[in-house]
Amino acid sequence: MSTRFAIVTGAGSGIGKATAQVLAERGYDVGLTYGKNVDGVERTAEAVRAQGQRAFVAQMQLEAPDSVGRAIDQLSNELGGLDALVNNAGLLDFQSFLDLSLDRWRRVIDCNLTGTFLAGQAAARRMVANSTAGRIVNVSSVHEMVPLLHATAYCSSKAGIGLLTKCMALELAPYGILVTAIAPGETATAMSGAPDESVADRKRPEIPAGRPGMSREMAVTIAYLLDPEASYTTGTTLVVDGGLLLMAAIPNQRTRMASSH
Repeated sequence: MSTRFAIVTGAGSGIGKATAQVLAERGYDVGLTYGKNVDGVERTAEAVRAQGQRAFVAQMQLEAPDSVGRAIDQLSNELGGLDALVNNAGLLDFQSFLDLSLDRWRRVIDCNLTGTFLAGQAAARRMVANSTAGRIVNVSSVHEMVPLLHATAYCSSKAGIGLLTKCMALELAPYGILVTAIAPGETATAMSGAPDESVADRKRPEIPAGRPGMSREMAVTIAYLLDPEASYTTGTTLVVDGGLLLMAAIPNQRTRMASSH
């Protein structure tokens, strides 16, 4: 099987790190981006190389638009091609609606939604120029579908990613590029305040699965969507939440929605 080339944004920890590792296990060379966590992304690169695959690193600051295209181009050149992009980088922010400042709103929208748009556009342009029938997976959240208290900007950004995914899929289909998203539920990552190692100790009776998800569970879902045999899936968001959203159908059930993305 020939080597394939993927870029994973926000690869210093959590879902991004796990995705890079899973893709390396499946024979991908991987380009990795980071915002500030350079130590984390270097550890991810070491894990990729331990699988016998190449890894390259570039800084991408989503609040600095020019850095996004540069990072995609740099990593694509170093890899020698681009078959897949995993748009994982983003941030979680809590602030009540009445107190939410315009600057804070813009920061979340710029990082989560505009950053996803810019990276996706840069990657798609490379794929089209090279006649590559590639794949793009955007990491959204269950809060693409349901609100989260005191997270107006975050939820709005994720809802935007949901429709952005559909628009990208529609316009890129003629080029053979498939675009999908995953919507994680609560996931044990640093962003949600819980490392993967503690997941077995966290009980979540309000979730049918009874626990948070793990980063690797999200990563293998992403790998499935990137698999060449997943060739008839595009323009949709795949929910990976242990059944969390099902609880919205239970009357008088108060649940605490939380996620890392």
